[in-house]
Amino acid sequence: MATGLAIAMTVAALSVAVVEDLPFRDPDSLVGPTYVRLPIILALGYLTDVLPRAFHRARRAGSWGGIGHQFRVVTRERWPLEHIRFALLGLGSWYLTYVAFRNLKSYVPFVNHDLFDDAFATMDRAMFFGHDPATLLHQLLGTGWAAHFFSFIYLAWVAVVPGTLAAALVWSRNVSGGSWLVTAVAADWMLGAVSYFIFPTVGPIYAQPQLFTGLAHTAVTSVQDVMITERAEVLSDPWATDAVQTIAAFASLHVGITVTICVIAQLLRLNLWARIALWSFLFLTVLSTVYLGWHYLADAFGGAIVGVGGVWLAALATGNHQHGWPVPQRQVRQREPATL
Repeated sequence: MATGLAIAMTVAALSVAVVEDLPFRDPDSLVGPTYVRLPIILALGYLTDVLPRAFHRARRAGSWGGIGHQFRVVTRERWPLEHIRFALLGLGSWYLTYVAFRNLKSYVPFVNHDLFDDAFATMDRAMFFGHDPATLLHQLLGTGWAAHFFSFIYLAWVAVVPGTLAAALVWSRNVSGGSWLVTAVAADWMLGAVSYFIFPTVGPIYAQPQLFTGLAHTAVTSVQDVMITERAEVLSDPWATDAVQTIAAFASLHVGITVTICVIAQLLRLNLWARIALWSFLFLTVLSTVYLGWHYLADAFGGAIVGVGGVWLAALATGNHQHGWPVPQRQVRQREPATL
């Protein structure tokens, strides 16, 4: 399913590009071409998987000169042809889906010219009895240290998601669980792209910037400035810039993908402390997106629906279900012998 979604989303993005006369771009071209980045990512994953084990075995054997031999032994054990194929297919599908998603996100303003920010802001105020949730957080937590803390949390997400994908594709040998996670994230991107086209929004920071002028300047502030500049460049002439338009608030995929990771971690019965850390990170991610103005609280609820939906679709595709509903993997394994 992950490979199918990658192909389908790429076809969709190319189709929109042709119909609307828009460029199809590699969104991360500034850090090198894809055919260079992907092998580097896989090579780093391979080395971080094999080298520590080789060093550990050599140290236990009391022979540092045998590191080369242990490296070859661990490689044969950990990286048979089946796992290389699994990692390559997973990484390739993931990146192709990501590129298609980023391009589709960039095309939203050209396809749907409406903005639903007023409606979402009204929903937020209705939930908080006439108050903006971001303003309440500013009053409760202040606008100094909290701004820097939530900026760190928000940007940490950029590392957490690739890290979990690396764990699923490279370090773990739970192929069923790894497939489930990678496929679920691909489904999140698909569902998120659909929500962007149906309900285009720019988010509170751009629709109501006066609510956030009192926040301390952080790394997120710089990112927000760059994003609105790139949006203006793309809307002015998409062919005259290498940038892509990356502003879209509903649904929040920061929340959605984190929900997916948390739910799958729960269903895979990961270490208790790892699960507590992930759920805590989800809570802080929701607060950070609202506090910093990236999203309305309604976007977080939408993201949670996307995240759970991605888990469910991926469970159907990877066999991690029973009677159509996701189940803990132990239950799936218990019924495998009967099925076989």
